[in-house]
Parts: sequence; C-alpha cells; structure tokens
Amino acid sequence: MTAVVAVYADESCLGNGREGDNPGGAGVLIEARRASGEIVRRDLWVSERSTTNNRMALRSAIETFRALSTRGRSARVVFTSDSRYLIDGLRDWVHGWAARGWVRRGGAIENLALWHELLATVRAGGQAVQWRWVRGHDGHPQNEYVNHLATAAAASLGDSDGLQPSGFEAWLAARREAGHREDPEPFPDDDAIRPDRPLPLPPPATARR
Repeated sequence: MTAVVAVYADESCLGNGREGDNPGGAGVLIEARRASGEIVRRDLWVSERSTTNNRMALRSAIETFRALSTRGRSARVVFTSDSRYLIDGLRDWVHGWAARGWVRRGGAIENLALWHELLATVRAGGQAVQWRWVRGHDGHPQNEYVNHLATAAAASLGDSDGLQPSGFEAWLAARREAGHREDPEPFPDDDAIRPDRPLPLPPPATARR
C-alpha cells in the first residue's frame, strides 16, 4: 500500500512589501503513520534574509518535497497551507501558464524560477498530491504550529538543515495550558484523499527564464 503523508506548511515575512531587506521564513510539519497506528512527526524550517511571503510559500513546498524525496519511495500527500497564492497556483494557475508557454495574461509571472523549481521537485519525487487550503490564524493547531516555526525562522534567520524531531506535542501542551482547547486535525483517512491532477512539466533547465 502506498504510504500517506500529511503536510502542514506556512510562511512569514517580517515587513512584507516594505522597502529594504525583509527577512522571512517557512515552516513545515510532516506527519506519517506507522503500521502500529502511531503518528510520527518531523519539522522543517528555512529562512531568507530578503524575501516576500509568496517566495517563502513556494520555498515551503520546495523544501517539503525535497525532504520527502530522501525517503526513497512515493507517497500520497495531503499538503495543507493557508497561502492562496501557493494552493491556487498549484491547483489551477500553473496549468494555464504551461499551456500558454509560461506566460501570464497581463504581465510576467512572479517568482517564475521558483515555480519551475517546485514543479520539477514534485515531479521528480513521484508523489500524488492533494493541495489543500485552510484559513490561517483560525485555531487550527497544525497551521498555528507551522506559523510559529515560520515566524521563528524569519526572526532568527535559522535553517533546520533537513528534517528534525518535531516539537509539536510540547507546543500543543503549552498551548493547552494557556487555555486553548482545539484538537489537532486527525490524520487523513486513505479513502478521503483525492489527489489533484498531476502538475505540468517545467521547461528544460536550459530554457528557463
């Protein structure tokens, strides 16, 4: 049976849109279920010294699928983010851009090189992915946790250097002590996963702009 992986990702940019260098971060929580039923969690975070929210949303997905590729086997992935830019882009926009030769009506495609890198990374891993949007800052524990990872990475300009044991359980316990009572989102049922259509191929590296 193909493995199932649940991913929660978020991004942060301190001073997004302002003049000058605006540091940003991306945070990722990856959940997998062992045969025993135990949920195993790993964390991932990266940062950039001068960036935007949209760049870091793309980085969150790139780093996720780069890390998953080290597992050496394909999986069905439910990837959850509160970034409309990322989720709408992957479910819809990239297909239109590819059909039009990687141009967008009304102007250049923002962060085109990162979009190409993301598509290449996902395609190389062979994962079947359901891209899922969730409302941010709405009491969703996994989403709140990756926001915590992203903002901490932006503030410290830190990098996890790959997957690390997760601090989610300790973070959740502290949150409950502070009066929050939301339960984590359950691990996805196999039958409920609906992978989106495969992503288009990016142009060859030598042809990318």
